[in-house]
Amino acid sequence: MAKILTGPTRFTHPEWTYSNKTKFKNAEVERAAAERLIDESKRLSDETEKTTDKTQRDVNKKLEQRLDDIKFWKEELDRKLEGISNETDSLLAYKTRLEKALESCEEPVHIANQCLFNREGRKSIDLVHDDVHKELLKEVETINGVKALLQRTIEQATEQIRLNRKAKYRLEKDLKDKFAALNIDEFCENLKNNSPGLDYKDGVAKIEANSVTPIDWEDFSNENIENAAREENASIQLRSLIDGILQQTANDMTKQCDAVNLAFNKRIDETRDTKGKLEEHLARVSAQINKMVENIALLEKSIKEKEDPMKLSQTRLGLRQERPNVELCRDSAQYRLKEEANEIQENIDRLKEQLAAARSSLKGLVRRQLDLEEDIEVKSNTLHIDEVECMGMRKSINIQAF
Repeated sequence: MAKILTGPTRFTHPEWTYSNKTKFKNAEVERAAAERLIDESKRLSDETEKTTDKTQRDVNKKLEQRLDDIKFWKEELDRKLEGISNETDSLLAYKTRLEKALESCEEPVHIANQCLFNREGRKSIDLVHDDVHKELLKEVETINGVKALLQRTIEQATEQIRLNRKAKYRLEKDLKDKFAALNIDEFCENLKNNSPGLDYKDGVAKIEANSVTPIDWEDFSNENIENAAREENASIQLRSLIDGILQQTANDMTKQCDAVNLAFNKRIDETRDTKGKLEEHLARVSAQINKMVENIALLEKSIKEKEDPMKLSQTRLGLRQERPNVELCRDSAQYRLKEEANEIQENIDRLKEQLAAARSSLKGLVRRQLDLEEDIEVKSNTLHIDEVECMGMRKSINIQAF
């Protein structure tokens, strides 16, 4: 109990003095350190404020530069987008021209084939492989070649339009991203230290793994623009090619159409001239038939007229054979009667021979008349087919360059 109630330790005066001095010194040191810390804090505060202000100004400048870069590329993209859009519209119009040109080939090739079919209706010798037939076959071949070329060009234009639209899509997507980035950076540029809605966001001060370098960023837009420029140039060249194809195919078809029409006109003139000559010969043969019929009638009449003299001569000879006895004399009258009978018979035989020849000639003339009439009918049929049916259809052919 005595130990527990032990009083405090007693110190000497020097110890007391030393303790006070020590505390004074420690307080002075701590006060000096605090003063230095205050001065350093003020300096650091001023420094960080200036650094922050400078950094914010630099950030704002960088944002401003970035906005300028985005606006520059956005303008470039907008300009190229407008160009590729206009070029695509132009190429679509050219594709429509090609489709119309292809559609317009159907009537000429149908007419050419119909002409070939109709000309199969020619008869006999007129069913000839003439220049018209050759030119019609060439026309069908030419038009089919034109159709194949136009179809290939349409497919080429369709593919180019697809490429144009692909380039346009990439530009539009790039522009959309640029527009979003522009809005974000403009909003960031306009933010101030006292702007509402500011808050801490952990983990944002880092480089995103999927981010790209500024060079990659520029290269991406530049590649989109260059790609669009390539497709635009290819589209312009294709339109120039289409202009040439449409003009050349129209010229080829027109040239061949004119060649067919010229061959038709020459053939029609030739057939009409031949038909006229056949009709002249038919008229002559018909006139000759009439003359031959008259000649046959004359011969038959002449033979008929010889019957009575022959009867008279033979009757006289028969009666004189009944002279009695010595009166049956071979006198000059008897000889002359025999000569007369023989002469008349000889004349009749000659007339009959001539009549047979005349009848044979008449049969030949009639055959020639039938041949001529048949050939004239053939020529008339040919003229109807070539002049009325074929040339009538060909007048409706209308070839355009579109």
